Amino acid sequence: MENCVLEVKNLSVILDSEVILKDISFAVKKGEALAIIGPNGAGKTVLFRALAGLLPHKGEIHWADKMKIGYAPQKFLVDKSIPITVKEFFSLKSKNFWLLPKDFAEHLSHELELVGLDKGILNKPIAEISGGQMQRVLIAWAMLDHPDILLFDEPTAGIDVGFEETIYHLLRKLQKERGTTVLLISHELNIVYKYADSVLCLNKKMICHGSPAEVLNPQELAGLYGEGGFYKHLN
Repeated sequence: MENCVLEVKNLSVILDSEVILKDISFAVKKGEALAIIGPNGAGKTVLFRALAGLLPHKGEIHWADKMKIGYAPQKFLVDKSIPITVKEFFSLKSKNFWLLPKDFAEHLSHELELVGLDKGILNKPIAEISGGQMQRVLIAWAMLDHPDILLFDEPTAGIDVGFEETIYHLLRKLQKERGTTVLLISHELNIVYKYADSVLCLNKKMICHGSPAEVLNPQELAGLYGEGGFYKHLN
C-alpha cells in the first residue's frame, strides 16, 4: 500500500493457551486516523500491546523505517506510596532530563497546555492527581517526542465530559499540523464517526474494516456487538 506506515498480516496472540486474537490483517496509511472498536474482551488493548512489541505474537507486524511511536495506555496504576512528582515521571523520558536546556521545559509546558494542564501540575505528587489529570498526563507523555505514530487506548477514559471533544480536536490537529498517524481504541461511536478515517471492528478476529460510513451501520454493528447490543454505544 502506498504511504503505508504499518502493515499487519495474519496476527494472532495466544496467552495462557487462550486465543486472544486470531488472523488479524490490516494496513494503515501515513497521517490516517484508525479507530479500533469492539465489545469488552475483544482483544483491542492486546492488539495495541502486540503492535508496541510488549506481547509475543504470531504473524507479521511491519512498521515503516524509522517510525517513532508514542503509546498512551488506558490505565496507569500508581502506587501511592511512591513519592514521585509529575515532573519526575516525565524525567523517565530522558536520563539527562535535569540537564536539558530551558527550551525543553518550555516544550513540555506546551504539550501540557495542549491537553488542558497548567505547568504547575509538574510539582504535584503523581499519586495525588485525579484520574482525569493522569489521563491527560499520559497523552502529553505520548506526544512529548513528537512521534510519527500515536497509539491511544481510550484517550478520553476518566476525562471530564466537557473535555472529550477537546482531546479529539487535538488528535485531528496533530494529524494536520504534524502529519501524525493515530490509532485509537474508543467506545464512543459518534466520536469515531466524526474523527476517524477508517474503522477496524474487532472481536478476537476482524469482523469488519472500512470507512466509518461503511462500517458504522446497524448491520455491521449488530454483527460486532450482537443484536441490540450496539445501541448503547451510539449514545
